[in-house]
Amino acid sequence: MRSLSIFGLTVASLYLGFCLFLYFYQSRLIFHPKSLIGLTPSEVALESEDVWLPVVSGGRIHGWWLPGAHPSRTLLYLHGNGGNIGVNLEHARRFQQMGFSVFLFDYRGYGLSEGPFPNEARVYEDANAAWDYLIQTRNIQPADIYLYGHSLGGAIAIELATHQPQVAGLIVQGSFTSMQAAATAVGRYQLIPLRLLLTQRFDSLSKVKDLKMPLFYIHGLDDAEVPADMSRQLYEASPQPKELWLVPMAGHNDLARIAGQTYFDQVQDFLEIRTQAQTP
Repeated sequence: MRSLSIFGLTVASLYLGFCLFLYFYQSRLIFHPKSLIGLTPSEVALESEDVWLPVVSGGRIHGWWLPGAHPSRTLLYLHGNGGNIGVNLEHARRFQQMGFSVFLFDYRGYGLSEGPFPNEARVYEDANAAWDYLIQTRNIQPADIYLYGHSLGGAIAIELATHQPQVAGLIVQGSFTSMQAAATAVGRYQLIPLRLLLTQRFDSLSKVKDLKMPLFYIHGLDDAEVPADMSRQLYEASPQPKELWLVPMAGHNDLARIAGQTYFDQVQDFLEIRTQAQTP
């Protein structure tokens, strides 16, 4: 009995210790920034402008402005939790080839951006700084700005869209309903009381019902990191006008490559929906 008691206390201590680790270090488990930028616009002969923006709470964010051909199409690109803007440049270039001017930036702690390690509140603040840059410095009308977010960036884009209902449209790719759901969906933390421990909630599902702009959800059916059903749930909870595109054989990071020209066609169709929605 004494051995069983010692064993039980050991297991309980380990469990409690793991819960405390998750509570205090969850940002380190969610965000995976890289400092080294592996690919730059100059290396692919892409016209760009380096942008540095101060953030109210400290530090500054770095990004690239990629000018496009269409005067009324600007895309604010919000990347996921790993890498930095260098990893996302090729995909941002796809939108630029569609005519968008693209502002692609790193959250503080990623790439060249300076400041404290990211958390939910900070990346929201960084997104707001990027938005203010487009409105105040570039003098772009909100109705000409589209928001694009991939994975964690989708949750950031949804949060920003709740405060900027006048945006032209919102594209969310490979994103999740909430951080709690994402953590449990991949087979981890089932025995952990995440509802009590999570401070980084990214609860998109509770927000999408209030969105006011045309919505386009994209997800790969073979996504092993975020189940495609999460985009279905976001879509079902969202108001019209909205579209959902589920891509066969596409994973979390290769969807546009797998889809090829169809990716361009689907985005163009979404732009038509947005135009129709604005027509009296």
